Amino acid sequence: MRRLRAIVVLLIVSLLTVVSVQAQTEPIKQTLFLPFVPNIQFAPIYVALENGDFKEANFDVQLQYGEEPTGVDLIAANQLQFGVISAEEVIKARAQTRPVVEVYEWFQKYPIGIVVSDASGIQSVKDLKDHKVGIPGRFGASYDGLTALLSANGMTEKDIDLQEIGFNAPDVFCVGAVEAAVVYINNEPLQIQQRADAGNCNGVKTVNVFAVSDSVDMVSNGIMTNEQTITDHPKWVTDMVKAFDAALRESINNPAKTYLDSLKYVDNLPITDDFKAALEEAATAQDKFLAGTPDRSAIVDSRAALLKALTAKFDAATLVQFEVLLNTIDLWDADHLGLADKASWEVTQKVLTDMKFVTTPIDVEKAFTNAFLPPESK
Repeated sequence: MRRLRAIVVLLIVSLLTVVSVQAQTEPIKQTLFLPFVPNIQFAPIYVALENGDFKEANFDVQLQYGEEPTGVDLIAANQLQFGVISAEEVIKARAQTRPVVEVYEWFQKYPIGIVVSDASGIQSVKDLKDHKVGIPGRFGASYDGLTALLSANGMTEKDIDLQEIGFNAPDVFCVGAVEAAVVYINNEPLQIQQRADAGNCNGVKTVNVFAVSDSVDMVSNGIMTNEQTITDHPKWVTDMVKAFDAALRESINNPAKTYLDSLKYVDNLPITDDFKAALEEAATAQDKFLAGTPDRSAIVDSRAALLKALTAKFDAATLVQFEVLLNTIDLWDADHLGLADKASWEVTQKVLTDMKFVTTPIDVEKAFTNAFLPPESK
């Protein structure tokens, strides 16, 4: 009887162990919020899905695209745990006592700037005084960035003739309706330059860009969660950050592979058989190059060399989204990926308070944390 009891106990323990192991290994379903539509600028997310970085972290990740305020609402209410959200929205949300926190600073440079023709005579931000400047509208990152850029140069909106033009900067700029335009610097100057090269931009030959990041250090997009997730599931946060960090590093280091990984997720990315073959060859060659552990500077040079080589073989229309990827990588790249800085958050909050978008300043140190970054990022 004792032996039988022992056997029964052993079987129960074994069964509980199996159930426990299965529970631990069952993938955790997560919906990651992205504030736009499928786009090459979300490439690290697609790399993480294709590489298995999320899977290795025991996440079964689905993507949800939508308007940024919707993402903030869902994450603040803990209906979703993670999303890509701008620092401005984090600050605004916390000013309304909503418990959201950035846990990984993705963009290390603010993506907004002002584009001008090199023949316009506008050689600095201060030269914009009294000129017509187009902007999508008095909202969002474009308006925040413009306000910060003007302020850093001793100016205000009253010093320029600001024209709301919607998200049509290339069209409006190239018909000469404005003399400058507030743009996302990773893609719109490229579009304008391509029109200029084709002779379709009102006589413009080349363009110059005044980047916000050259004058002021504002915080842009990052991975956001909420305080409840940090308290109840810190391992989820650690693992999500680790997975994203790994994918971001690969995206920066091997853009040819990154573009190929994104094809499955972004409709209408330019691709031909020849272009795909060239990218596959470049991706393999870059893997061999990276095996030699080159420094950041050498990797930057390798991206430039790749673009030069591809430009010699393919036309601008084929390469346009690949160039957008390269330009966006320049906004992500840094010595310490993911690392947030108190000073830049304070600058960003000051812009929002000066614009009356935030009336009650927050403690910015509660709006972000570097605690979950991998050791190599700290």
